[in-house]
Amino acid sequence: MNARLYGMLFLMGSGWGLSVPLSKVAVSTGHQPFGLIFWQLVIVVIVLGAICRLRGKRLELGRPYWRLLVMVALTGAVLPDIFFYLSAARLPAGVMSIIISSVPMFSLPIALMLGNEGFAWRRLAGLLVGLGGILLLIGPDASLPDRAMAAFVPLALLAPLLYATEGNLVAKWGTQGLDSVQVLLAASLLGMIASLPMALITGHWINPLAGFGAPEAALVGAAVIHALVYAAYVWLVGQAGSVFAAQTSYLVTGCGVLWSIALLGESYSTYVWAALALMLLGMFLVQPRRAILLAPAAGVRETGPG
Repeated sequence: MNARLYGMLFLMGSGWGLSVPLSKVAVSTGHQPFGLIFWQLVIVVIVLGAICRLRGKRLELGRPYWRLLVMVALTGAVLPDIFFYLSAARLPAGVMSIIISSVPMFSLPIALMLGNEGFAWRRLAGLLVGLGGILLLIGPDASLPDRAMAAFVPLALLAPLLYATEGNLVAKWGTQGLDSVQVLLAASLLGMIASLPMALITGHWINPLAGFGAPEAALVGAAVIHALVYAAYVWLVGQAGSVFAAQTSYLVTGCGVLWSIALLGESYSTYVWAALALMLLGMFLVQPRRAILLAPAAGVRETGPG
C-alpha cells in the first residue's frame, strides 16, 4: 500500500473521530435530537447528492428499494441518533467514542443469528474482551467524572446495537444493485422527511435563522465531515479493498478520544483508558471476514469499518 492510501485512511479516521466532540458541542446548549437529526440529514443529502451527480449516479427511490431504504433510514440514522444525542448531552465525548466502537461486538451475535457469519472462538474472545471494556466504564466508581453518568451508558449502547443491526441486514439483503452512496443518499432523504414532523410535534425544531453559534456550526461541520469521509471510504474500498479500509475503525475510536481532549479539555481516569485498550483489542479479535460497505447516515458511526 502506498503513502497516499495510508494518508487517506488517517484522514478518514481523524475526520470521523472529530465528529464525536462536534456532536457534543451541538447538544451543549440544549438542542434536542429530532431537530439535530433533521438538519444534519439535510446537509448529508445536499453533500451526497452533489457527489452522486458528479459521479453520474441518480437518486433511486423506486418501490423495489423501499424495504432496504426504510431499514437503513431507521436503523442507520434516525433511531440510533436519538439515543446518541440524548447520551452525548450527558457523557464525555471520549467515552462516547469508546461506546460507539462496540458496533462489532453487537454485530457478531446478530450475524450468527442471521447466518451471516460462522462461529469462531477468536471472535467470541473479542466479544468478551469488548464487554469487559464496557463494564469498566460503568463499574468502578472512578471511571466516569460523575457516577450518575453510568446510567446513560446503556442508553448510549442502543446506538451501536442499531448500527450493528443495520450492517447485518444489509449483508443479508444486499443493496439491490445500488452502490452504497446511492443507498445512503436515499435513506438520508427518507430519514430527513420522517424527522421533520417529529421535530415539529415534539418541540425539537431548530430555527437556523434565530442565531448561528458554535453548536450550529458544530452540527454543520459534523454532517459535512461525515458525508465527505463516507465518500472517501467508498473510494478507498475501491482502491485498496474493504479489509484495508476497515482499519479506519481503530483510528476513529482513538482520534475521537484525542479530539475530545484537544477541543473539549476532557480528561479520563485510568479505568477509561483501560476500557479504550480493551475495546481496541476486542475490535481486532472480532473483526469480520468481510467489511460491510455501508455507514450510518448521521455521523462518526460507521458500520463498514466495524
